[in-house]
Amino acid sequence: MIRRAFIVVFLSALLVLGTGLTAPASALADGHGAKSAAFIEGLAGDALASLTAKDITRAARMDRFRTLFRDHFAVTAIGRWVLGRHWKKATEAERAEYLKLFEDLIVSTYVERFSSYGGEKLAVRKTIEQSKQTAIVFSEIVQPAAELAAETAISVNWRVDDGGKIGFKITDVIVEGTSMSQTMRSDFASTIRAKGDGVAGLIAVLRDKTAAIKAEVAN
Repeated sequence: MIRRAFIVVFLSALLVLGTGLTAPASALADGHGAKSAAFIEGLAGDALASLTAKDITRAARMDRFRTLFRDHFAVTAIGRWVLGRHWKKATEAERAEYLKLFEDLIVSTYVERFSSYGGEKLAVRKTIEQSKQTAIVFSEIVQPAAELAAETAISVNWRVDDGGKIGFKITDVIVEGTSMSQTMRSDFASTIRAKGDGVAGLIAVLRDKTAAIKAEVAN
């Protein structure tokens, strides 16, 4: 449903943000572009401080990840866009359950990734303001040299919206040219077509998926 390798890289990027910045945010762009870079840097501190601790329980790590995800990502907007045209066809009850399961799937599937920080470093290269509210923060992840014959850089770009009073929110992550939101949208659409039962079919699959993940972790 969600291409595992892609999301793993995405979460790795979230985890290592700010560990190898090449320039302060103020030097990268003017206006909300600079603020977007600063927002990403702040997210780095939050992620490293709260999610990589070795002495916390899985439940506590999951709670921290859920809070970080809600605070820094436009979860509802991403979830709606990922569902595409099917959002308008869904009932209010279906929308509410879908958004809950959408969040649960990401949190329950990938929270364990944060317990084994591998020392990767990320360098913010530049920012580009796409509009009065949206900027792209360009960055690269570099794997530890000890683990590779030669260091390999992975391109990770962050689309950030200035939400005014609600603050800055990440609306997409693009890894090596592949959009997180677009990947999930394609996967969800495929599931809906395969089930042949509209949003209800997708919800059923998400229920089973999240339940299986939680059961596996519990064992």
